[in-house]
Amino acid sequence: MNEKTYVLDFEEEKESYDLNETVSRYLRYWPWYLGMVVLFTAIAFTYLKLAPVIYKTEAKVKILEDAMKTSVVKDVISIANANPNNRLLDIQNQIKVIQSYRLLNNVVDELHLDVEYFEKSQFIYTQVWEPPFIVRKNISEDKITEPMKYEVKLTDVGFNVVDSEGVNTVVPYDAANTSVYYLPFKIELVEAINTIDNYKNVTYKVVMDSKIKTSLKLAKKLTIITEANSEVLNLSLLGESKERSEEVLNSIINNFNQDGILDRQLVSRRTLEVIEKRFVYLSQELDSIEAGKQNFKQAQNISYIQSDAGVNLQRKTDAESEALKLETQVSLSGLLKKTVANEAEYNLLPADIGLANSGLNEMVSNYNEMARERQKLITSVGSNHPTLVKLSKQLELSKLNILSSVNNYESQLTLSLRRTNQEKNSAGYKFSRLPETERMLRSIERQQSIKENLYLLLLQKREEATIDYASTAPTIKVIEYGLTNIEPLWPKPTVVYPVGVLLGLLLPFLVFFIRFSTDNSIHDRSEIEKLNPEIPVVAEIPFFEKEKKFISENDRSVLAESFRILGANVTHLLAMDENDKTGKVIFVTSAIKGEGKSLLALNLSLAYASIGKRVLLVGGDLRNPTLQSHLNVDKKAVGLADYLSGKMADFNSHLFEGFNDNPDHKVLFSGEVPSNVPVLLSGRNFEQFIDEAKKEYDYIIMDTAPTMLVTDTLLIAKHADITLFAVRAGVTDKNVMNFSKELNKSKKIKNMVYVMNAVGQVHTSKLNYGYGYGYEMDQPNSSKKWFKKS
Repeated sequence: MNEKTYVLDFEEEKESYDLNETVSRYLRYWPWYLGMVVLFTAIAFTYLKLAPVIYKTEAKVKILEDAMKTSVVKDVISIANANPNNRLLDIQNQIKVIQSYRLLNNVVDELHLDVEYFEKSQFIYTQVWEPPFIVRKNISEDKITEPMKYEVKLTDVGFNVVDSEGVNTVVPYDAANTSVYYLPFKIELVEAINTIDNYKNVTYKVVMDSKIKTSLKLAKKLTIITEANSEVLNLSLLGESKERSEEVLNSIINNFNQDGILDRQLVSRRTLEVIEKRFVYLSQELDSIEAGKQNFKQAQNISYIQSDAGVNLQRKTDAESEALKLETQVSLSGLLKKTVANEAEYNLLPADIGLANSGLNEMVSNYNEMARERQKLITSVGSNHPTLVKLSKQLELSKLNILSSVNNYESQLTLSLRRTNQEKNSAGYKFSRLPETERMLRSIERQQSIKENLYLLLLQKREEATIDYASTAPTIKVIEYGLTNIEPLWPKPTVVYPVGVLLGLLLPFLVFFIRFSTDNSIHDRSEIEKLNPEIPVVAEIPFFEKEKKFISENDRSVLAESFRILGANVTHLLAMDENDKTGKVIFVTSAIKGEGKSLLALNLSLAYASIGKRVLLVGGDLRNPTLQSHLNVDKKAVGLADYLSGKMADFNSHLFEGFNDNPDHKVLFSGEVPSNVPVLLSGRNFEQFIDEAKKEYDYIIMDTAPTMLVTDTLLIAKHADITLFAVRAGVTDKNVMNFSKELNKSKKIKNMVYVMNAVGQVHTSKLNYGYGYGYEMDQPNSSKKWFKKS
């Protein structure tokens, strides 16, 4: 497989594992998930034990259609109720009545819901409906601005009452109905209680609230829904006490039913009152109308007005019909006259237009016959032909005769129309006298009929109202009274436990998600390769604890293997020539402090020394030396700075040896911190130092200063054969990668490669596969002294 193919395959493999890497990034913290799941499961268990148990109580009623109106108004609104939308609106109105404050306040008064009782059970209070005592308020409702809470215990001498401020009051049983103890209520034993021994060790809590607030709370808790395409209402109520919720729903049903009955009885009673008053007035009106009718007939001398009216009406109708015919003939004759006068010569005239004059119709027909004959002749002879000239003169004469006949016919029609109109007016005048008389008589009779019908209707409605009042039907039909489900609505273990587990998983996930989303640091090799693909990553150094800083000669741990891989990769990149006997200079740097470059340089030098290479480890960070602290050496120990400043002629005399059994590993510390670091690094002594070291050692590994903080490393970068740029997982910011990219692009650093440091703060077993391949050897627990002065 060629190199290009290998690179492509590697990229595909890397992309295929992106999802796995994301998942493993979260699963890496599985103990947190497990711990939070256990914690929230415990919280869910505690909640199930301490949370009040809520039950759902339901009742079903059917709104009776006839109950929503009285018999008096049934006929008036029956048409409106035929519309389904109006019916639905009526059902909604009934729901509003059930939820009204007025009705629910009656329920509160009836059941004394403004006083609630709770029985203490272990750590919680449970609502009860029938305690061994009853409490009745004797305080004004206006003075109750917030719920008033009291603890009540039954003792041998009486009720032990403790208010919210801790004031203790003992009320004897025989004085329970008095208010001399300055309590805002009266308290007494239930009559059915024969002994109080069973209640002595029980603590009760009494909560009193105003009736207004209690009614409004009940309205919020009460849920009413309609069943689809029906008049059935489903009433539901949530509460801790089954008995209390059932009693409340039953009371609501009874109060609503009774409220509807009272409403209809009130309507019936008011209807009877109105009808009785109306009877007196209608009787007087009927008597007056009948007397007026009698006087009118006597004055007009009327007996059978219909026969006279029929004769005069027939005359008037015949005259109007005749006048209409004559007017039609006048219009038709005028039309013919206009046509004859306006038509061009020798054109055809309209025939059979409806004129009742046969002679005139015949003249028009003859004229049209001659006109058609002339049209035929003119196509075969000239215009001066004698026959054509003669025929033209005949046509002109015929047209004049037609006009004369039309004028005569119009005169006859006008005269006939005048006579017909006179006959019509005469008949109309005679007929007009009769309708006026009849109209007046019918008006009297109509008033009489209206009053009689109204009188009969009121008689009927009075009987119906009397029956409605005496036997008022119920408002509703109760399908089911209040019934509580045996299984509690809340809390449910099947819901609480899964929610607890979900929260236990979700909370750490959200925390890690926010943490990862806001984390802009480098975590793995792939991120470096995506940001700066042109700069290779030569090795990944696993995270190790502070107790194990260094690798040993025969070390087979993951850490040791990773540094050996780093050394092998660096050697490969350096492409060392066997004939080249000079050493290679390796700079180890980073962007900022704390990215592990010093330990990286130290362990890399140990890795080379373990395979028989002569190694010189140099503390090149003159401003902030750290090698001394790792090796437990005084920071003031002489070193590179002293050599560069001329205080030390031979650096070999001040080296520190590495392993006791490997004299080829040497360390030159940075020395005392100078004030002119750039001058020292830019001087001739540094070049001389590099040249001399390259002659004596195979590798010169220099721990240099961070590149973003100072320019020291950039001043000496030209002397490096390769520069290892340390990137610490979880520490190095991604923005730093742009900085390193610019350094490489501008050639300020020579042969830059990345070393991923502190990778995977996870179990060693995972890293064993990547580095040790199962050959890790047991490491002694005791640490040994690694370095001594040569």
